Amino acid sequence: MSISADKIQLNWEKHLKIVDTYLTTRKDQVKTMLDSLSEVYIMAPASGKTWYHSAFPGGYVDHVNRVVQYAVKQARLYAEMGGTVDFTEEELVFSALFHDLGKIGDGEKPNYIPQTDKWRQDKLSEMYTFNSDLDFMLIPDRSLFILQKFGIKVNQKEFLAIRLHDGVFDKANEAYFFSHMESSRQKTSIISILHSADFLASKVEYDIWKREGGTSTPKVQKRVSTTGKAIKSSEGLSNILKGL
Repeated sequence: MSISADKIQLNWEKHLKIVDTYLTTRKDQVKTMLDSLSEVYIMAPASGKTWYHSAFPGGYVDHVNRVVQYAVKQARLYAEMGGTVDFTEEELVFSALFHDLGKIGDGEKPNYIPQTDKWRQDKLSEMYTFNSDLDFMLIPDRSLFILQKFGIKVNQKEFLAIRLHDGVFDKANEAYFFSHMESSRQKTSIISILHSADFLASKVEYDIWKREGGTSTPKVQKRVSTTGKAIKSSEGLSNILKGL
């Protein structure tokens, strides 16, 4: 699975529209962050292996947009089915937008770099590998680190949603989920909504990959350049996409 340069541009424009539509007091700070990180942000993959999900240039934004869409719809369904929605739509969308922010790296070094080992590409479908020059952090921890680096405040519900979005797939989260007392169970439903949205978005991306043959090798972008104006104009984004 891969996406065209036109689709990458449409995804980026949709991403910015989500920011404009749902965010209020933090909007300008978020735009400053996106402007600063745009070079790696726009072209980052969402994972390293094709059969995980969206392991191709532009896969990160493609995945995040889908998670936002799922999260908003699932929150409404959750309420219709009798669940307690104890969070705002902005809190949910903010958490969905940046739950995987750590996958772009730390702002200076990327998290994923192209896999150059042909055997691993062919046998393991590994298009990217983790950057060993990057200090190790769990993805949710790095996501929160980047947000605070740009002075973007995160409230408690957003913190928990981002930190725990992998659910019990991450052993580091077990203390939050395997409770023996009702009083220590998670009190906000935003965690479950975001986790399920992320899980289902990833499953859809896997289904698309399978329908497209399940063995296609996407073109891996080694490096792109940008003027840093991609967030403000399609011309800047076009400069990034010329390398595709």
